[in-house]
Amino acid sequence: MDDADEYPGMKLRHWMAIFQAALCAGLAACATTAAAPEPLRVPDTQRLIVQLHATGVQIYQCQPGKNDSTHFDWSFKQPEAALFTKAGKSAGKHFAGPSWEANDGSKVTGEVKASTDSPQSDSIPWLLLRAKTTSGDGLFSAVLSIQRLNTVGGNPPAKDCSPDQSGQLLRVPYTADYLFYGMKP
Repeated sequence: MDDADEYPGMKLRHWMAIFQAALCAGLAACATTAAAPEPLRVPDTQRLIVQLHATGVQIYQCQPGKNDSTHFDWSFKQPEAALFTKAGKSAGKHFAGPSWEANDGSKVTGEVKASTDSPQSDSIPWLLLRAKTTSGDGLFSAVLSIQRLNTVGGNPPAKDCSPDQSGQLLRVPYTADYLFYGMKP
């Protein structure tokens, strides 16, 4: 693969192959969610409300480095994903915040509390998030914690971007399982 294939001008065919592989792997992972590592476990006072599978992209932007403005790298901007039930039914969306909105209009915005590397070295980390805010009446209105597990893909290219790419966006396909927890009755 040459350098041009790693950046926004990448051939659609290549991106579709990555996306299809991630989707297939993600759907298989959805059927068998791995147990969360110790740092990502939720308190015993919480119970699983719903597990949803996300298929979408992690969006990065080419920007000057924080400590060296002559060095440019891909900086995380936001996620953009559709959420699905285990049966494949649309359940909502995931977007900047990080936030999740169910089809019933309820929303939750999270804050990262813990992170561990994905078992797949080319995939974004697994996370434990605390619900900062919730709104609406519905699926996400009582969420206290969120786990992101079984990630496939989503990392930016290992090679940094260049000054002539400054401001460009890169959409990297990913899949993950999101588990939403609330208080036990």
